[in-house]
Amino acid sequence: MKRILSLLVVSLLLGLSVSADEPAGFKVGFAKRDITPQAALPMWGYGDRHGNLSQGVMDPVLAKGIVIEIGKDRLAIVGIDIGRGPTQAMMEKIRKEVAEKAGVEHVMISGSHSHHGPVIELTDEEGFGKGKFDDAVAYSKRLPELLIEAIVEAKDNVQPARMGIETKNIEMNRNRHTKQAEKPVDPMLAVIRFDSADGKPLAILVNYAAHPTSIPSSVLKFSPDYPGAMQNRVESALHTNCFFMQGAAGDMSTNRGGLDVKGYGEAIGDQVVSLAQSIETKVPEHPSIKVKVNRFKFGSRIDFANPLVVTGFKSAFFPELVANFVREMQEGIQPELTTVLLNGNLALVGGSGEFFCNHSNRLKKRAYVPHTLFFGYCNGHHMYFPTIEAASEGGYGGDPPVSPVQIGAGEIMMDQALINIYTMLGKFPPQTAK
Repeated sequence: MKRILSLLVVSLLLGLSVSADEPAGFKVGFAKRDITPQAALPMWGYGDRHGNLSQGVMDPVLAKGIVIEIGKDRLAIVGIDIGRGPTQAMMEKIRKEVAEKAGVEHVMISGSHSHHGPVIELTDEEGFGKGKFDDAVAYSKRLPELLIEAIVEAKDNVQPARMGIETKNIEMNRNRHTKQAEKPVDPMLAVIRFDSADGKPLAILVNYAAHPTSIPSSVLKFSPDYPGAMQNRVESALHTNCFFMQGAAGDMSTNRGGLDVKGYGEAIGDQVVSLAQSIETKVPEHPSIKVKVNRFKFGSRIDFANPLVVTGFKSAFFPELVANFVREMQEGIQPELTTVLLNGNLALVGGSGEFFCNHSNRLKKRAYVPHTLFFGYCNGHHMYFPTIEAASEGGYGGDPPVSPVQIGAGEIMMDQALINIYTMLGKFPPQTAK
């Protein structure tokens, strides 16, 4: 009897040892939500509209994304067809609820930066939206709930998956800022393809940098701009789901070559289709998710405590929007940086603002991993982040009124992203990453 019990104990211990050494599986789930406003709201992106309300819908505005699950670690990556990432208050709600409801502890939510989405900053206080823009306040409360629903559903949809990534330089954007003869651009189109275990397509993630400002500001209808046409083209051709994560588009405009917004989006979509078809998806050899979130507090080049300055902003936009903006910025500019190392060979870096393309270019060159992608307008929005030399040139995107953050802030954040990546790779001790 003792011998039998001993054998049973040994077998149990061996079984525990094998299960402990078993590699974590790689799973992916997709979900989406229609986030098109159902009421007339102020529109985001163009100051000359002021508080004018929308006048209908050109195309639906969507939120689409995935949850990646590796063991107990879960990461949500979501693209939304609006001008910016969620506000800080929204992010706090989203993070809390997706962690509680779905065990998703890490999120990257990027706005496509469409200038034909709704204003989402208005809040339920008099002078900040309440009473004058009640429908917009209601939408701002509903938006995070829809994003939470999408993330929870994506987690519920996870299944064993494979992935692959390919990149290609395409000349479909241009530098709209610099006056230098050699104009920096970030031409990299990145496509990540996620398939089910048996090779059926689950989702396509697209990353590119170009301002979605192809529709005139006078058109007061909601639209995802060119990213919507791009996604539609990909989904139609590949019979899968497609979502867009905007890049470092602060100084990147579209290079449409005479194409209208639909034609331009479809032209990029054709490039995505070709690239996606060339990808061989595989189960990652060493699946893992490592995440670091950094929050900064930078000085401001604008004195938001000066009533004359605030009055100027209110005349340029509209008072309720500016009231919320100033309250957030008055104690300094506090952006967020999210750094993800996926499977040890793919770095995803998200910044809560409009970063100029050379921030992304230099990050990619300095990060010694096979692939590095930059997501702009991610988990918030803190206006423009020009490079130091771009700030020296001034002009729109480089001057303080739209780029209030202290000079060099973007470089500080990209340096921290690199420290995070190398710490996750084991090159630096963990305490190095602040």
